[in-house]
Amino acid sequence: MAGPDREFWQQRFETGQTGWDRGAPHPQLAAWLTDGLLVTGMRIVVPGCGRGHELSVLARAGLDVTGLDYTPAAVEIARAALKEAGLPGRVEQADVLAWRPDHPVDLVYEQTCLCALHPDQWTGYAEQLQRWLKPGGRLLALFMQARRDESEHGQVIGPPYHCDINAMRAIFPLALWKWPAPPYVQRPHERGWFELAVVLERR
Repeated sequence: MAGPDREFWQQRFETGQTGWDRGAPHPQLAAWLTDGLLVTGMRIVVPGCGRGHELSVLARAGLDVTGLDYTPAAVEIARAALKEAGLPGRVEQADVLAWRPDHPVDLVYEQTCLCALHPDQWTGYAEQLQRWLKPGGRLLALFMQARRDESEHGQVIGPPYHCDINAMRAIFPLALWKWPAPPYVQRPHERGWFELAVVLERR
């Protein structure tokens, strides 16, 4: 399999080498809540939920939340955080390239999963997200912009992998997704990268 395997991520969580983790919910989540995109009772899936910071925010807002992660250590941490806070919600250990919900969902919150997957897996992942969402459902995406100098020579470096907007338009095509007009909100990351906040609607 291209890209990091389960053991790679397990080791990162066991040793605390999670430099991508802000230690708090992503600031864009509060903006989307304010905008009314996250409504009480909606079903939402958070793939690659990691430590589960966003799960707690979504559960407090009254959403029916399911977190997914490939890594046993991350699942344990996220479950414990919800339990300690006395919040509802499910956290499942799952491969996002194979998992299916029992019913289509209203929302998917995509923050760190896509950029953690090797680009060879992006098309399959995008197809999965389309299967998960009901028609008219929304993908709340934060596309990581992590360009490296090596990219100019054709090397694929990651994770995180650079989610170039042209590649995003290719894996989430207009035939299947409604795109808002740019420009898109930029959210800086402390490691010097930034994310583009884009809300796509499944056709």
